[in-house]
Amino acid sequence: MLNKQFLFTNLNHFIALGFGSGLFKRGPGTAGSLVAIPVFFLIINFNIFLQWLFILTLFFVGMHTANITSQNLKIKDPSCIVIDEIVALVMLFLLIPQSMTNFVLAFIFFRLFDIFKPYPISWAEKKFQHGFGIMFDDILAALLSLTLLKITNYVF
Repeated sequence: MLNKQFLFTNLNHFIALGFGSGLFKRGPGTAGSLVAIPVFFLIINFNIFLQWLFILTLFFVGMHTANITSQNLKIKDPSCIVIDEIVALVMLFLLIPQSMTNFVLAFIFFRLFDIFKPYPISWAEKKFQHGFGIMFDDILAALLSLTLLKITNYVF
């Protein structure tokens, strides 16, 4: 069922699957995270209000599209839904000083937290359901990544 036809049958699927990046068989979360890079550069020249409005809007769009897509797939939190990675990583990039080192470390830390899901990410994944749950655990992964970057003195 999960193929290009599924991707294009519904705009919600297209967005939730990260414009197709969620169809990668190996590492769809990493593929979706890579989509965050051009999205970030698309909004970097917006003023700060518009950047955060964009992130907030995309978060709610992501909740809606992830909810519909997961229901259509009949899977609670399918790995092919990657809008959550995109939103969370763009948010993280907005929160750190812009340097290649910071971006690379943020990407690596985010992927590790998203894959291994330490507390409180694992707790949030169990506690919250549907579109909000799909989106929220990745926001926590981004915030933990920011914390780790701050602790290791690579940022701020």
